[in-house]
Amino acid sequence: MASGILLFLVFLGGIAIGFFFYSGLWLTIQRLPRSSRPGMLAAGSLLLRLALVLLAFHLVMGGRWERLLVCLAGFLLARLLLVRHLAPGGKFQETTR
Repeated sequence: MASGILLFLVFLGGIAIGFFFYSGLWLTIQRLPRSSRPGMLAAGSLLLRLALVLLAFHLVMGGRWERLLVCLAGFLLARLLLVRHLAPGGKFQETTR
């Protein structure tokens, strides 16, 4: 029973990591048109997000590949949820009127 609870917490951790990664990507894309150096912004954002996500995956998995898979499933679920909300006509779209 305790391992099931732990895997559920790892899954929630994967969702949180995914929300961080993909929300950061969305914010970066929103700022690109206003940036004086869009290439540096995109590259810097990618490197920072990747470094933090890889560190978080490493900490959450604790050396167990099963936890890594469950965490990755949560990460991908976060992507699906954010794509639905940020898609055209979604809840968080900016109005350009």
